[in-house]
Amino acid sequence: MITIVWWHWLVLGLCLIGLELLIPSFTIVWFGLGAIAVGLMVALLPFTPLWLQGLVWAVASVAFTLMWFKYLRPKNNRTHAGQSKEAIVGETGIIIRGTADSYAKGKVRFRIAILGADEWTCYADDPLTVGETVQVEDIEGQILKVRKL
Repeated sequence: MITIVWWHWLVLGLCLIGLELLIPSFTIVWFGLGAIAVGLMVALLPFTPLWLQGLVWAVASVAFTLMWFKYLRPKNNRTHAGQSKEAIVGETGIIIRGTADSYAKGKVRFRIAILGADEWTCYADDPLTVGETVQVEDIEGQILKVRKL
């Protein structure tokens, strides 16, 4: 008969958490925390049967994983990688290089960097003057279509 004592679970948990450093998937860590939880349980209740230890480990691991993805994971994706249109449409900025004609290229500056840049080339249906506040309507490649506010 196999006997697993509390410190076996702690070692397994630490090994799984350490494995997360080698294989960064951010899922192995939750199985490691589940093993540590079982180790603490077995330390308090040393005669827990092996099948119950395995069951508690599986349930705790799944619970930790679900808790992370449902409640604890940061909700804001500040980088907006791969979502350029959604990240920039609706933002407001100030014109820093105006245009004399409609559809000519000007330059807009935002309060904070958007998609890695705080200044963008832009155009509008109407001429733009320096200091005007504009709102982004669309993005076409690296050029923004803006409208005056």
